[in-house]
Amino acid sequence: MKPTEKLLLENKAWSSARVVDDPEFFHNLAKLQTPEFLWIGCSDSRVPANEITGTNPGEIFVHRNIANMVVHTDLNLLSVLEYAVVYLKVKHIIVCGHYGCGGVKAAMDTHSYGMINKWLRNIKDVYRFHRDELSVIVDETKRTNRLVELNVMEQVMNLAKTSIVQKAWKTDNRPDLHGWVYGLEDGRLKSIYEIPAGTHIDPLYEFDNLTEG
Repeated sequence: MKPTEKLLLENKAWSSARVVDDPEFFHNLAKLQTPEFLWIGCSDSRVPANEITGTNPGEIFVHRNIANMVVHTDLNLLSVLEYAVVYLKVKHIIVCGHYGCGGVKAAMDTHSYGMINKWLRNIKDVYRFHRDELSVIVDETKRTNRLVELNVMEQVMNLAKTSIVQKAWKTDNRPDLHGWVYGLEDGRLKSIYEIPAGTHIDPLYEFDNLTEG
């Protein structure tokens, strides 16, 4: 059996089990999408948002990229963010990193990874901002994991800087922003940073008139 055929069979088993538990599950799911959360996570296959939070389809709107980045020139991310905030009206945005992140670890060395270098440079900037703190951490694993945390915090702040979030804060007093880190070794989520809706950040990012996303 081909690997893809196995996935299709697993899908049939999953959908059948859902119908047994709730005959109206897919009918109700197809009618409406009203997630309360936007999840910005790492593309790592070991960190699936629904699995680790115990949520059902329809409860979390998800965007994933290498090392859970919020880059102000990333139109993919910004499109997801605008749709989630403006149209789905999510109340919470979670940036979730994970310990042992390969993208974060790669950004700490000088090896060339081809096209990925352009993406990793955003993480290298976070390393540079916190070089003094990180340079005194001798253990490589601990240093990497601390950069994972610092990177999550930086991406949450990047969210707060967007005009999309700033406008929603002014008009609707939402969404709250959350920075979490997932532990691959124990399966636990750890909250490390919070920015409630309406928090005043650097005035440079607090626009008077917001007519664009």
